[in-house]
Amino acid sequence: MSNTIKYIKELTSIASPTGYTKDIINYVDQLVKDWGYESKITNKGGLMVTVKGKDDEKHRVLTAHLDTLGAIVRSIKADGRLKIDLIGGFAYSSIEGENCMVHVNKNQAKISGTILMHQSTVHVYDNVNSAERNQANIEVRLDVESKSAEDTKKLGIEVGDFISFDPRTIVTDTGFIKSRHLDDKVSAAILLNQLKTIKEENLELPYTSHFYFSNNEEIGYGANSSIPKKTVEYIAVDMGAMGDDQTTDEYSVSICVKDSSGPYNFDLKNHLVSLCEEKKIDYRLDIYPRYGSDASAAMMAGLDIKHALFGAGIESSHSYERTHKKSVEATEALVNAYLFSEMA
Repeated sequence: MSNTIKYIKELTSIASPTGYTKDIINYVDQLVKDWGYESKITNKGGLMVTVKGKDDEKHRVLTAHLDTLGAIVRSIKADGRLKIDLIGGFAYSSIEGENCMVHVNKNQAKISGTILMHQSTVHVYDNVNSAERNQANIEVRLDVESKSAEDTKKLGIEVGDFISFDPRTIVTDTGFIKSRHLDDKVSAAILLNQLKTIKEENLELPYTSHFYFSNNEEIGYGANSSIPKKTVEYIAVDMGAMGDDQTTDEYSVSICVKDSSGPYNFDLKNHLVSLCEEKKIDYRLDIYPRYGSDASAAMMAGLDIKHALFGAGIESSHSYERTHKKSVEATEALVNAYLFSEMA
C-alpha cells in the first residue's frame, strides 16, 4: 500500500491535462523500463506495457488513464488576464479560487496564476455572489506584472497554451487521500504497483496481459485503439462515482453495472463479483449515469471483447476529490485477484 500511495503522489505532481500528457507518459515509460519491462508508446501517445502469460492465445487488457481535467488559453484579455476554455467535463465553479500553472509553449516557461471570477472583489462588485460562473466571467490572474494584453504576450503566452491545476495532494492521518486528479491517477498507481510486484516476485500470469496507460480518456476516446487482436477481456480501472442514489463509497471497490454507454458485460461483471466474494473484498455494485470509460470507448470503436469497469470510490469527482486507503486497497485486491484468475 505504501508503494501505491507513493505513486499516487508522484503521478498527481506531474501536470497532464488531456493534450499535454507527454511528460507523464515518458515518466511512466521510464519507470516500467527501469523494472525490466518492454513498453510501447502508441501513435496517439498512450503507453502499452505487455506481460507475457502462460496462455498467449487469449489476452487481457487493463487500462487506467493518465490524462486529467485542465484548461487551455482561449484569449488574452485587454487587462493581461487570460480567458480559458475547459478540457474535460467539469463545472467552472469547481475551479474557482484554484492555483494553476500556464505551460508556455513558445519558450517552455511555466507561469503560475490563480483562477478567479472577474467580479471577485466584494468591495467593488455588487454581483459577486450572483454572477454566473462561466467562460465570460472566469479568468486567470497571472503571478507576473502584467497590465495589458501586450505585457502578457511578451511573456510568450499564446492561444492554445495548456493550463494545469494545483493538485494539492494530501494524505491524512485518518487514511483519506485528497487531491485533484485522483480520477484516474489512483488507478494508474495501482497498476504500476501490480507491475512492480509481478517483476520483483517473478510472478507468472495465467494469460498474457496488457497494461494500457491511456491519455485521452477525459475527452472520450482514450484506449479505444492499439488493442492486441487476441484480446478477449478488457477492464477499465477507473473511479467509482459517488452521490445521491449511488451505492459507491470511499471504503470499498465499486463495480459498474451500467454507465451512459449502456450495461457492461454481464459475465465479466459476475466474475468480478465472484472474485470479491471469494477473496472477501468489500465491493459495491453501481450505475454511473453521467460517465464513460476507456472500456466503453473501445466498445464503441467496434472491438469484439468482454468489457468491465471497476475502481476506487471517489468523492466529489471532477472537483477537489477524495478517497480512502480502504477503497484503494479493495481496488488493488480486485485487480490482483482478477489478474491471477481464469477467464470469465
